[in-house]
Amino acid sequence: MEQRKTKYLSVEQCVDLIAQEFGNNIKIGMPLGLGKPALLINALYQRAKKNPQINLTIFTALSLEKPVWSSDLERRFLEPFVGRTWKDVPDLDYLLDLRKGQLPANVIIHEIFCKAGAYRKEPKMQQNYQCSNYTHTVRDCDGNDNQVLAQMLAKLDGPNGIRYSTSCNADTTLETLRLYRDAKKNGKKRMNIGMVNTQLPFMYGDAEVTAADYDVIIDDPKYYNPLFVTPRLPVSVADFMIGTHISALIKDGGTLQIGIGALGDAIAYGLNVRHNQNEIYNQLIKESGIGATYGPLIDALGGTDTFTQGIYGSTEMLVDGFLQLYKNGVIKRKVYHNAPIQRLVNDGKIKEELIPADILQQMIDAELINPYLTRKDFESLQKYGVFKDDVTYDNGYLVKDGRRFSALLTDKKNLEAVNELCLGEQLKKGVVLTGAFFIGPTDFYEDLRKMPEEERQKFEMTGVDVANQLYGGEVLRALERKDGRFCNTGMKATLLGAIVSDGLDDGTVISGVGGQYNFVSMAHALPDARLLMMIKSTRLEGGKTLSNIVYNYGHVTIPRHLRDIVVTEYGIADIRGKCDQDIIKAMLNVADSRFQEELLAEAKKYKKIPEDYQIPEQFRNNTPERLAEILKPYKAQGLFKDFPCGSAFTDVELLLAYALRVMKTKAAGPGAAEIPEIMKTLPAEVPAGLKPFFERMDLNNPTTPEAMQSQKMLMLAFRMAGFC
Repeated sequence: MEQRKTKYLSVEQCVDLIAQEFGNNIKIGMPLGLGKPALLINALYQRAKKNPQINLTIFTALSLEKPVWSSDLERRFLEPFVGRTWKDVPDLDYLLDLRKGQLPANVIIHEIFCKAGAYRKEPKMQQNYQCSNYTHTVRDCDGNDNQVLAQMLAKLDGPNGIRYSTSCNADTTLETLRLYRDAKKNGKKRMNIGMVNTQLPFMYGDAEVTAADYDVIIDDPKYYNPLFVTPRLPVSVADFMIGTHISALIKDGGTLQIGIGALGDAIAYGLNVRHNQNEIYNQLIKESGIGATYGPLIDALGGTDTFTQGIYGSTEMLVDGFLQLYKNGVIKRKVYHNAPIQRLVNDGKIKEELIPADILQQMIDAELINPYLTRKDFESLQKYGVFKDDVTYDNGYLVKDGRRFSALLTDKKNLEAVNELCLGEQLKKGVVLTGAFFIGPTDFYEDLRKMPEEERQKFEMTGVDVANQLYGGEVLRALERKDGRFCNTGMKATLLGAIVSDGLDDGTVISGVGGQYNFVSMAHALPDARLLMMIKSTRLEGGKTLSNIVYNYGHVTIPRHLRDIVVTEYGIADIRGKCDQDIIKAMLNVADSRFQEELLAEAKKYKKIPEDYQIPEQFRNNTPERLAEILKPYKAQGLFKDFPCGSAFTDVELLLAYALRVMKTKAAGPGAAEIPEIMKTLPAEVPAGLKPFFERMDLNNPTTPEAMQSQKMLMLAFRMAGFC
């Protein structure tokens, strides 16, 4: 099929072209999260909304939406914050209509992953949820005859002309571009659309693409809208304790994968304290009992020393935590996408990137390259600095300054001449992190944008078919991802080691499988890797505290035969390769003590543990109060702050949020019955010390009944939080 030239169109022209090519049945795919071209999909959606004859199907994941409010008090808190945080960030029209119950019948949305709980009560989204492993997304969407790919692109206009990058979403885009090329050759209609947004940081690696990869490019400054941000969440005591346990299981010179949110921030913070405040860190490890309880496991898998070699980030998602670790000197181990080089680096034969004078002989002796150097091997070695840039390969000879040396390196004198004249001095193009997509807070994007090009090239973006699995490059990826520690989050864990991460036992979808299984699988496939599954031991639901460690559950995401290490705020359960009774014992040890006896009784009921077994005394004090006491002296020193990496909230807003959260929690519990009496004792006027908070909420002088009620509720919140 003849290749068409790239068209440069406006949004409306692009919508016209889609309608012209695909008629009234349009199936369009967009990347997960940040990379959606919101203005284009809004225009296409509005076209379908106005014309019921158009059947529009959208394949995507993680459709981002701004916070909304359900009361006047919530509005007063959120509206100013939303206004400044997401100023000029376009909404997704289909989501706005969905929330209002106005999504037209001729529009179907298939999401493979969503924000936790976002569609729990949305029948259409539950019914049209498409369960798919992240690495199978492109295949599964193509199986549904997806026709159009639309995404945001970053642009760099430099001395070599205009370059493009898939930037925040190389994840499924790169595979889709390849698939569409093949589909077009076979006569299928496919269309690739890139919408430029110069707010996107230009990222390197496989993420770099050309205009020729796209049928349409939309590039107009009026479409360069601000990026959707995800403000940092507060990190709780439980989060910090999980992060501290995890931080001791990370090996210097190893590999790390973490995700977004408070737990990812907690891990990054724990590793930062370990590296930059090591004395305090080891004091915490000792005083908390972590060292005494898990010393042998820590010695075998991780450590508590500083990071001399540093860590390499091999992750699905490039999160803000990785940039914090990079700034703090933890993420610094470089890898090179050449197996012979990486083998010598791993074996300590190449140190500080300096190329040994006998590197070629070492590679030959270790059978990493053949004595006859092929063009392919030469070009790969040259790319990473082993050969000087001005050396060329010509018909079996290496050419330098007009002199020719045989590529057959068995002759000693020939090899000596090659070593002397052709070898480089230092490795280059090493990367400290490989990721597939990103999203984060405002300063995260700003940090990436401001990085010098050479530094930003250390953070490469690639597809999930590379980042999330070993297939297709097993030897090299195993070398690069040595001592991998893949940290994932689950909602629940069973006493027998199964993990529940994406849904409920009645079939309700909470989030999605995403790439979790990939990293579970990789942790088992790599000989020195481990999966660190993070589970908060309890949750608050309907005003009641419930255990997230359960005996059994009717839905699992990761089956128990793939169990490995489970980490809660109370400890580490190493359950890989263990028999059932030992798994149960380890899981009971990291459960909240309020639920341990009930769980133990359940296990005994089904004869899965001896009748006379008792939980050891040292694990019977797993309480939030004990954890708070452990961290109390460190918090007094200014450590373990609620927002260790900074916050988008002002100090006034942080205190407001705390008070409102306390009221909401207590109102959902047994204390709700006391609220009417407390309301009677509230002061008639706003106390002087609280006026800045009421000013922020525009409630110092309420004039309407609704505002007066909101003022009372805010006063109640401060009373319940102990501030008045």
